[in-house]
Amino acid sequence: MNMVKDISIEAYDYPLPDDRIAKYPLAERDASKLLVLKDNVISESQFKHVGEYLPKDALLVFNETKVIRARLQFHKTTGSRIEVFCLEPEQDYQMAFSACSPVRWKCLVGNAKRWKEGKLSMELSVKGEKVTLFAERLAHNDQYSEIEFSWIPEHLSFAAVLEAAGEIPLPPYLHRDAEPDDRDRYQTVFARYDGSVAAPTAGLHFTQPLIAELRDEGFGFDEVTLHVGAGTFRPVATETIGEHAMHSETIIVRKSLIEDLIQYFGKPIIPVGTTSTRTLESLYWIGVMLKEQGDALRPLHVEQWFPYETHAPLSATEALQGILAYLDKHGLTRLEASTALMIAPSYKMHIITGLITNFHQPKSTLLLLVSALIGERWKDCYRFALDQGFRFLSYGDSCLFLP
Repeated sequence: MNMVKDISIEAYDYPLPDDRIAKYPLAERDASKLLVLKDNVISESQFKHVGEYLPKDALLVFNETKVIRARLQFHKTTGSRIEVFCLEPEQDYQMAFSACSPVRWKCLVGNAKRWKEGKLSMELSVKGEKVTLFAERLAHNDQYSEIEFSWIPEHLSFAAVLEAAGEIPLPPYLHRDAEPDDRDRYQTVFARYDGSVAAPTAGLHFTQPLIAELRDEGFGFDEVTLHVGAGTFRPVATETIGEHAMHSETIIVRKSLIEDLIQYFGKPIIPVGTTSTRTLESLYWIGVMLKEQGDALRPLHVEQWFPYETHAPLSATEALQGILAYLDKHGLTRLEASTALMIAPSYKMHIITGLITNFHQPKSTLLLLVSALIGERWKDCYRFALDQGFRFLSYGDSCLFLP
């Protein structure tokens, strides 16, 4: 494990001029460029042609998470602006969004020194109804503040209130405020479940006609949910990756997906995005955990370095069958867990065989994940993309990696 922890993040730096960061999406989602690494050869195409490069009978796995309007702007009577950024609820996501007043969330607070005490409030309209939203800070630590939101009238759901009151939380490196078009474009066409503060950006390139075309060509489709946290934007600021604390994120997987994965083994499994990758690979380690620690009903969490510890050999099929047995024993139709899994060089993939993804920030854990999959070839791919005018990061172009 020490060899992994000793990896220097400087080895995962590269020059990224600001003008290469895509500030806005293209007019057509699937018109983005596509970099393909296949048979160890790098080539350029367009995303609408991705089916020409995917392995026959591949299963594509999407992340169905939906970006919430997590950024709330309150103004004190003194004129000070306080930003409250919703990270995750204190309770189950589904319950939190359907709940009536009040709810409690873990939040980041901007300009916090101007908010010593008392409630903040804002006036808004929800479906033609006048609403007053309040925010009260109950506690805070180095990581987040605990905020209680309440509103009048109380019968409205928090989802409805947040939809009216909040702004889409664009990545900080875009250096711009959200605009009306971002409500649609910073969301995948298959987003279903509220919970993310960042989009699973590899999925932004898909359109419904492209998905239909790929289905007609015989490709399989499945879905997971990983609610993306703000930690996804946090670069590794420590000298070695062993000093970096990986953020934890909620994953939700239907029992039917696990059954499909077992049936698909021997065929290519291609996650769409690093979030789908982390979810699928976390499933393997949850299976290992259940094997080693028993299948009593409890919160399941994959620790950051758990995969790098010594474990008895377990095949992917055995790990997934262990999860099925756990779900059956407890009468569950879906698996809910959390993961802080760090996929870094030397990590062995257990579920996935390729990856559709975007270009990631220098010195990021997402770049470490790409390197774990394709090794040092990431440098050649990123150099090729820079030389050929590819657009980078969330609204940028895409990659298909088939090691």
